[in-house]
Amino acid sequence: MGQLIDGVWHDNWYDTKSTGGKFVRSNAGFRNWVTADGSAGPSGEGGFKSESGRYHLYVSYACPWAHRTLIYRAIKELEGHIDISVVHPDMLSDGWTFSTDFPGATGDMLKGHDFLRQVYTDAVPDISGRVTVPVLWDKERGTIVSNESSEIIRMFNSAFDGITGNTDDYWPEDLRQDIEVVNERVYNGFNNGVYKAGFATSQSAYDEAVHGVLDTMDWLEDLLSRQRYLTGERITEADWRLLPTLLRFDPVYHLHFKCNRRRLIDYANLWPYARELYQFLNVRSTVYPEHYVRHYHYSHETINPNRIIPINPIIDWDEPHGRD
Repeated sequence: MGQLIDGVWHDNWYDTKSTGGKFVRSNAGFRNWVTADGSAGPSGEGGFKSESGRYHLYVSYACPWAHRTLIYRAIKELEGHIDISVVHPDMLSDGWTFSTDFPGATGDMLKGHDFLRQVYTDAVPDISGRVTVPVLWDKERGTIVSNESSEIIRMFNSAFDGITGNTDDYWPEDLRQDIEVVNERVYNGFNNGVYKAGFATSQSAYDEAVHGVLDTMDWLEDLLSRQRYLTGERITEADWRLLPTLLRFDPVYHLHFKCNRRRLIDYANLWPYARELYQFLNVRSTVYPEHYVRHYHYSHETINPNRIIPINPIIDWDEPHGRD
C-alpha cells in the first residue's frame, strides 16, 4: 500500500512506529456527492447530478470497503447505469493495478490505465495521499466524485431512485440515529478492528485490537438473539456495512489477521444472519472469495513473507439460513 506524494508514487507501508505499533487508517480525500438534482451534498461541491451512464466505479473484489458499493449497486439495480472496472487482487509495489491475468480482473474499462494511481492523478496531477478503492469517477467532469465508501453507498441508496424506480431505502429517516450508533461500534470494533489486529506491530496493540473484535462479535451475537437485524426488523445500511467483513472473516481474518478465538460459523445467531444477507436478492453475485483470499495472503508480505495461499475451509453460504 504505497502512496502518492505531489503526484509521484512512493512504495511505502503504513508507519506504525510512530503510533506504538497501532494501525491508523487514512481518511478519504474526495468527498463530493451525486444527488438527484446535482446540488451539493453534505460535503464537497455541487454539479454531480445523477444520470444513467455518467459515472464509473473502480473497485476491488477483495476490498471490503469497495464491496459495500458493489452490494448497493446490485440491490439498488444500478448495474445498467454505473459501469465498473475491477483491479487485480495482488497489491504489491505498484499498489492496485489493472493487470488482467486473474479471473474477474477487468483492466481499466474506462481509461485503459495500468495503475489505479493514474486515475487519481487524472483528477489531481499533484495529489498526495493513499490510492484506495472504491473510486467513483464522473465521466462528464473528468474527476473523482468520491473515494469514501460510506458516502458512496448513501448516494446509491437514493440519488438514482428516479432513474431506476427502485425506492428501497436502507437509510430510513426514523432509524438513522440507531444506524449511526451501530455503525460506529461495528466500524471501530469489527470492520476496521480486524485490520488493527492484523496490521499491529506490537503485542499490546494486537491484544487491544483483537479483544475489541471478539467483544464486538459477542455483542452482535447477543443483539441478533433478540432481533432479526441490527436495528430491528428491517434490513438497513448497518447490516450491509457489516456483511463484507463477515464474508471475509473465516477465510481471511481468522487466520491471516490472527482473530482466531472463534470462527463466524461458531456463532448460533451471527452465522445464519450472515447467510441470510448473502442470499438476499443478487448479493451473492458481488462475492468473489478467490479475490480476497489471494489478495490478503499474497499482498501482505510483512504478515505472510512466503506468500503461501492457504486451502481454507469449505463454507456453504447457500445453506438455508432458517430465519424465515
